[in-house]
Amino acid sequence: MENGIILLDKEKGLTSRQVDNALEKRLGTRKVGHLGTLDPFATGLLLIGVNKGTKFLPYLDDSKKSYIASLVLGKRTASGDEENPILETRPVPPLSDASLSAALSSFLGKSSQIPPMTSAIKVDGVPLYKKAHQGESVEREARAIEIFSINLASYKENTLVFTCTVSRGTYIRVLGEDIAAKLGTIGYLTSLRRLSIGCFMVSDAKKIGELNEKDILDPTLFITTMKHVEIDDDWLGKVKNGQPLFLKEDYGEKVLLVLHEEALAVYARLNGNYYVSERGLF
Repeated sequence: MENGIILLDKEKGLTSRQVDNALEKRLGTRKVGHLGTLDPFATGLLLIGVNKGTKFLPYLDDSKKSYIASLVLGKRTASGDEENPILETRPVPPLSDASLSAALSSFLGKSSQIPPMTSAIKVDGVPLYKKAHQGESVEREARAIEIFSINLASYKENTLVFTCTVSRGTYIRVLGEDIAAKLGTIGYLTSLRRLSIGCFMVSDAKKIGELNEKDILDPTLFITTMKHVEIDDDWLGKVKNGQPLFLKEDYGEKVLLVLHEEALAVYARLNGNYYVSERGLF
């Protein structure tokens, strides 16, 4: 299969865009994209789209992501991770596993978080990280997030290792700084590894040097956020031309139209059983 998705275990030191470029060379294609960026210092799961597979990326369920992170207490950097020099040091109060677990548990549930200046969120059409590199700092709006689980893995020599499952758009660097503040000190991440995105697990992923075309998966089975509706052969032309369709029933806000198990297009409900083309996947 030349079109589809790849589960990649990103290595440290690469930007997500550099991963795309490397895969374009390795797979001999010019069309590779990813879902959910990882900073250069971070490792773990990236969902990669290859050729037509890039069209499927927005429809994969990435509402929950899991990580394991190492947080050094008593020191702070401008970016909240190890990519910048230490700016400040502070004492670390005595901490027990019980007090650490209680502090972590306090972050469970819904809250809000201000994105860091090192994020890729665009303000006036320019990513925040580019403004940060120019020495700028702009006001950012807080975004709703949710922490589904967060647990202590270990604590030794002022380094706290924790695991968490969070909603899309949650910045673990910011969470790490907030945890440190809750503990009465400061902190920054020295490692971050993404373990899962929705149903996808890093244990099923491969590193760049291990990948080949056999690792490209059919994304159709992984579109779980909408119903799959098999159409008749005589509708093929209508779907490929993006014509509106009256379906047999109301299938929800969006539906994946399939012909002989091949995904053709995502249609969005306009009214009742009347659906219009949102995106062709062919």
